[in-house]
Amino acid sequence: MPQLPDGQNLSQPDLQPSEDVYGPELGTLPEPEMDKGEMTKTGTTTVGLTTSEGVVLATDRRASAGNMVASKQAEKIAEIHPRGALTISGAVSAAQALISNLKAEVDLYEARRGEEMSMQALSTLTGNFLRSGAFFIVQPVLGGVDDEGSHIYRIDIGGSVMEEDYAVSGSGSPFALGVLEQEYDDGLSMDEAETVAARAVKSAVERDTASGNGITLSEVTEEGVTIENYDSIEQVL
Repeated sequence: MPQLPDGQNLSQPDLQPSEDVYGPELGTLPEPEMDKGEMTKTGTTTVGLTTSEGVVLATDRRASAGNMVASKQAEKIAEIHPRGALTISGAVSAAQALISNLKAEVDLYEARRGEEMSMQALSTLTGNFLRSGAFFIVQPVLGGVDDEGSHIYRIDIGGSVMEEDYAVSGSGSPFALGVLEQEYDDGLSMDEAETVAARAVKSAVERDTASGNGITLSEVTEEGVTIENYDSIEQVL
């Protein structure tokens, strides 16, 4: 039987455990052949604001693949906790995987401990996932309510976690941030915060070609998470 250079025969391939804890148990993952520039991704504008009553999150609804608009109804806010939600910007497949993993961890935590995961713990978990490199090109904003109050966390692709009164992510974030800097106040009601968030997204949509096609708004309070989609930003202004 023919022998390989290391002395192994062809009928018994080398199946050594992978050193990458995020890879398969045996062997290694193949390198993807798809050009990353052609992946479906959300160029995106996402914003989050805290109020004394809860948290407001808002995003546009456009997803792109290269120069093409891949979807006009992309869901960019996901409930990942009974009182917490996540906005996504970046590669859609990685964001979907991140959301699934976070939901599973939150459910497991509650089942084992008999209590909900705190927002600080959830933000740390999200940062740890991103720091691992298993969910590349994702930059979320996490918003939620717990016994300590209302929280917004900006989490970058390297896994750093920063709690803010308001936060933005995505390609349209510079335009949205200008509106938030001018109009945010810690005394905003939930309705007022929704209007400010919508204005921030509208400002980005008017200048950022990767953002557009309506708006998604989410309210997170002690009662839970609500998410609503609108075909036009004008519907909420």
